[in-house]
Amino acid sequence: MARRKNGLSPRHKKILAFLESYQQEKGYPPSIREICDYTEISSTSVVNYYLNQLAEMGYIERSSNVSRGINLIKNAKGIRLQTVKSAAERLLEPVINIPLVGNIVAGEPMPVPPSDFSYYDPDSGVEIARGLLPENDSTEQLYALRVFGDSMIDAMVNDGDIVVMKKVDQARNGEMVAVWLSDRDETTLKYFYLENGKIRLQPANPLMKPIIIEDPNIVEIQGKVVLVIRQLA
Repeated sequence: MARRKNGLSPRHKKILAFLESYQQEKGYPPSIREICDYTEISSTSVVNYYLNQLAEMGYIERSSNVSRGINLIKNAKGIRLQTVKSAAERLLEPVINIPLVGNIVAGEPMPVPPSDFSYYDPDSGVEIARGLLPENDSTEQLYALRVFGDSMIDAMVNDGDIVVMKKVDQARNGEMVAVWLSDRDETTLKYFYLENGKIRLQPANPLMKPIIIEDPNIVEIQGKVVLVIRQLA
């Protein structure tokens, strides 16, 4: 996977085109998994390899401690995108406090602790630059959960990380969501898929199998992930 001597490879260009179109449509960068899906690259480590090369060549900036921390500097034609904020500019934006309401398990479903989704200390929370969040989302719809488990490691969500959630009660296929399984009084963090009248809760860990729910009525969507805050060692 060595970089071409004459510049950008077709994969570099495809990634840059996707970054530009996604940013224009959504107002924020795509996730690593979304880049994988678009480019038909199965491994997140391979996507990271190309992103690191693009950063070295000055096409993007990366923030290592957050998901979607990709800032497009110039497109595949070498045109600098003046409207895109730099990492330094984003750091100067207003900081908001997101309530940290409890824990979520990225692994096999586990019983809901009393604090999950129902109680939080107003003084407890995580501070986030507003520019890292989707522009159209109201901050009143957001809350944070601390992740336990390693079922989402290929989605760059590790044990101890914090996920910022948007309150929703429905999900589209492929979205990473917090779900409550009402028949078991258990929660889990997984990718959501509705297929042939069943729900597949898909981990992002090749060593783990998906959870197949025969009755969709027992699955309650608590929120979808909009940002991951990584806990660096």
